[in-house]
Amino acid sequence: VQLQAYGGGLVQAGGSLRLSCATSGIIISVSNMGWYRQAPGKQRELVARLTSFGSANYADSVQGRFTISRDNAKNTVYLQMNSLKPEDTAVYYCNTFQRGVAYWGKGTQVTVSS
Repeated sequence: VQLQAYGGGLVQAGGSLRLSCATSGIIISVSNMGWYRQAPGKQRELVARLTSFGSANYADSVQGRFTISRDNAKNTVYLQMNSLKPEDTAVYYCNTFQRGVAYWGKGTQVTVSS
């Protein structure tokens, strides 16, 4: 199982970014997928999760601004981030659990300037 997150960068507050998580070794249409983030000095936190049934849920801090989605044909999961705030600055990771084992991709840095 391999996950690779990309699409991060530097953006001004109020801007948008779309993160992508390319996967291999899994079938995302039957997998629960998640995006997490970790800011300096803070614990890693769940940002958004998409179940195999297509149900999405979000952290309160990003509700209404972020959208998780997937492209089954590309085996890729996305995180559309709008109305970005400086407090969204973090390294973002994609994640899946397969048979009780957690898999993490290398993170992608998102920096939001005020």
